[in-house]
Amino acid sequence: MTPDSKSRSGQPPAKVDAVFEARLERYWPDLLEGLQVVYGERQNFPALLERLQARLVLANRTRNAELKALDLRRMLNPDWFQRPDMLGYQVYTERFAGTLNGVRDRAPYLKELGVTYLHLMPLLEPRPDPNDGGYAVRSFERVRPDLGAMDDLEALAGALRALGISLCLDLVINHVAQEHDWAERARAGDAHYQDYFLTFPDRRLPDEYERTLPEVFPENAPGNFTFDDRMGRWVWTTFNGYQWDLNWANPEVFLEFVNIILDLANRGVEALRLDAIAFIWKRLGTNSQNLPEVHAITQALRAAARIAAPAVIFKAEAIVAPADLINYLGRGARWGKVSDVAYHNSAMVQIWSSLASRDVRLFRQALRAFPENPPSTAWITYIRCHDDIGWAVADQDAAAVGWTGEGHRKFLSDFYSGAFPGSFARGLVFQENPRTADRRICGSTASLAGLELALEAHDERLVSLAVERILLAHAFIFGFGGLPIIYMGDELATLNDYDQEPRHAGDNRWVQRPRQDWVRAECRHDPNTLEGRVFQGLVNMVRVRRSTPQLHAATPSRAIDVGNDHVLGLERRHPLGLMLQIYNFSEEWQSLPASVLWETGLHNPIERIGGARLNLNGSGWTLPPYARLWVTEAPLGGSQ
Repeated sequence: MTPDSKSRSGQPPAKVDAVFEARLERYWPDLLEGLQVVYGERQNFPALLERLQARLVLANRTRNAELKALDLRRMLNPDWFQRPDMLGYQVYTERFAGTLNGVRDRAPYLKELGVTYLHLMPLLEPRPDPNDGGYAVRSFERVRPDLGAMDDLEALAGALRALGISLCLDLVINHVAQEHDWAERARAGDAHYQDYFLTFPDRRLPDEYERTLPEVFPENAPGNFTFDDRMGRWVWTTFNGYQWDLNWANPEVFLEFVNIILDLANRGVEALRLDAIAFIWKRLGTNSQNLPEVHAITQALRAAARIAAPAVIFKAEAIVAPADLINYLGRGARWGKVSDVAYHNSAMVQIWSSLASRDVRLFRQALRAFPENPPSTAWITYIRCHDDIGWAVADQDAAAVGWTGEGHRKFLSDFYSGAFPGSFARGLVFQENPRTADRRICGSTASLAGLELALEAHDERLVSLAVERILLAHAFIFGFGGLPIIYMGDELATLNDYDQEPRHAGDNRWVQRPRQDWVRAECRHDPNTLEGRVFQGLVNMVRVRRSTPQLHAATPSRAIDVGNDHVLGLERRHPLGLMLQIYNFSEEWQSLPASVLWETGLHNPIERIGGARLNLNGSGWTLPPYARLWVTEAPLGGSQ
């Protein structure tokens, strides 16, 4: 131990290895900086540090040799999750393969698609239904019994790792189920565990908080507080009455989650999606979202993981405005110290916006206004996920292109619910709020992109256009730079699933969470089938992406004006050469001036997705409907 490390807690821990000691010295200041913001004024702060350091030492000591070797590789290659060979895939275990062992059996399918990062949706033991799709966790130490056991999870993580696939799990950090042991003890009157939650003897404070709090589920869970008969107190419940918000102002909650994170890490989990992270700190007179303490706590948790299990990365599930989102990757003194990756919600919304409007001006404006992330981090790029789509269109961005935010959000809800005249989409409205006029949308990528309507019409032209929209959207998330994630079934053009189980009634998000159709998956190699057209199109783009260094996440994408408001241009200036990307968001042929290429400095360009050289003769060039081009300078010798 070094003198500095001894002084951190007053008592040196048991003997540790030199590599762990070096990490402790490197990341302890980051951990301390975050903790001091939220707990530094407490009398027992030194004791908290002692307990925390002891837990880090124990976690390191019990981490197996294989995972310690992975730690070392990741420390030497800290950009592993930023590289262009990364591809994510998101699934519900039971809907993809039945059990954890079933996922293991289906791993060759993932490998064929090119997946290197598998996000399994909530699988830690939830309360019985209703459980918000698994996000009402009853135990962090057990897996849902129908999926397997913790040993099965550990075996799956090892099998995936052997194939080069990193396992990501959801970790719900804002709340637990009312049946969780902590909540049960609180309800039984244990004062220690009552302080794990935010409870009130009457409605005075809850009513004051409600003045500035939004409602997440206004239709079926209005308000943010629920009365618990057993405890005789009001409990803060942001999402549902059975999900009790945790009191992160209590350092015991922080220590509990350090244990949970490091236990999952030692079982082989390599990425943790921090669910509902924006909500974990509360303050009267605010909306209790995105407060500075959230980022301080996340920085401290990440530093703890860096010390004991540096192979693990954090993913912030923060679906918030761009100005708030950047803080989850770090800004100012926290630059690059918070989460490693975060969802680029704005880009997702703008993909659908441009497909509906056939106009990229708002997309271009939103990307230009979006803050750049620290170069050691990455955006998660995606077309849709398990959840509804909320139309996060900033009023100022809409105004910049001559629209109104409210009007465009209404248009998008109308368009993707199929209510707008001429819409190609088949989606469902989710959680309409009459007070705010907010209407979110559910639907699979294929149904929202027009395939469901086209098949109903038996119109091959419309089918082809829908397939091209699906491929265009994926080309954008693959090409933007970051870690792209495919939602299960989208690679097979899976439609909305209207045949819902009774337990899912009342939650139409399940329409976009279908079971994987393995019979249809057998068609993925046949280019004459819908499944083959989409699957093989994606596999080709994944292959090209892997061999394109310009797509490393540390290189930012910048939106450029290509002289046509139906066509989005992106520019990526990489040390190995410029990359230009062109996306036609229209079903019509579009023209671009030849100067678009000349002015970038590309004199011998090649289009990488198709591998064709571009002819710059004449005054311009034309793009077919939903064209997607990745253009770089052709290498010497002319080969790709």
